[in-house]
Amino acid sequence: MAHIKAGGVTKGNRDSIAKRLGVKRYGGQTVKAGDILVRQRGTKFRPGVGTKIGKDDTIYAVVSGMVAFFKQKGVNFVRVLE
Repeated sequence: MAHIKAGGVTKGNRDSIAKRLGVKRYGGQTVKAGDILVRQRGTKFRPGVGTKIGKDDTIYAVVSGMVAFFKQKGVNFVRVLE
């Protein structure tokens, strides 16, 4: 009969996969309609002109153009300038 203690060593060795959140296209970059600009949890960035927000708070371009970030009354916005 073997006297080796079973498993249990890696009990706390689990971690969730990264969600790849963050800014995907930066200010000054050109984008096509449908390109994802920001993936986020909550509304750290708000959609501006030329963008929309998805149900998971992802901001994407609805027109082709150049990305611009700006702040208005302490709130961050993303817009796409044609």
